[in-house]
Amino acid sequence: MKMPALNYELLLKWILWLIALHSIGFGISLIVLPVSVIEWFGFRLEEKFFAVQGGVFHLVVSIAYIMAALDLKHSSRLIILSCSAKFSATLFLISYYLFEKQIFMVLFSGIADGFMGLAIWIVYLLYRKTLSVKEKHQ
Repeated sequence: MKMPALNYELLLKWILWLIALHSIGFGISLIVLPVSVIEWFGFRLEEKFFAVQGGVFHLVVSIAYIMAALDLKHSSRLIILSCSAKFSATLFLISYYLFEKQIFMVLFSGIADGFMGLAIWIVYLLYRKTLSVKEKHQ
């Protein structure tokens, strides 16, 4: 019995929506959580400016993920932006962990961002491949 082919379009939309929800939740958390709660994760803050700035950044990039999910066919640049954001975050977070301060959440976040970026990229390539196969058969 042959397994049905995966619907890469639907899978990519789900991945982008889940990453957008993650970014929205993380962004709102950075904005609204008190310093004392943020410090539970290993960060020392004198004030919240940079936490709030990071929260706003997460909300902004979540818009790119949502826009890409809503119109995959015309979103190649948004997909590249999404992967770039995740891979840049990975590089920054793992470098920070290795060379600045060994905070477990920083390492965990770097690894998680790397996996999210890879998920987007791999499924996007598979989605594009199925599109080109469909175009050849038309």
